[in-house]
Amino acid sequence: MNKVILVGRLTADPELRQTQSGVSSCRFTVAVDRRFADKNTGERQADFISCTAWRQTAEFVSRYFSKGKLIAVEGSLRTGSYTDKNHSDVTHYTTDVFVDNVEFVGGKGESGGSQGGYQNNGYQNNFKTPQQQAAPAPAAQNNDSMSYGELSDFEEILSDGEVPF
Repeated sequence: MNKVILVGRLTADPELRQTQSGVSSCRFTVAVDRRFADKNTGERQADFISCTAWRQTAEFVSRYFSKGKLIAVEGSLRTGSYTDKNHSDVTHYTTDVFVDNVEFVGGKGESGGSQGGYQNNGYQNNFKTPQQQAAPAPAAQNNDSMSYGELSDFEEILSDGEVPF
């Protein structure tokens, strides 16, 4: 299975182009933060992922997204290669995400619109940011009515011989 899901920020405004036959395409780069910060500097590193959208998805991206906006991208990974024009013995390899679906991420101020997106193949995933997930219930101010018990209420088990798993 070849499936890629990215959430990151656009590094530049997407630019809509047309093929000679009139098919819309849009190339853009998404900066995706790595999970962990650099041990030496404490800064988070990012990967810059090239993406290509076609037809209505390309038009949607170019119309509603701009540099710095959060975007969720779903697609497939494609690799390719080409020979350098100046050095015929040098081959360059490329990796791109061919975009199937895109969605807004973040609030209205963050993405410039309401939650939603465009999908090519009839289904839509809802990428949720931490702000959109349900907040935990606030803790009770008065815990007098709650009893957690005492440590002496529990029995220490020294053997796991009767545990069924």
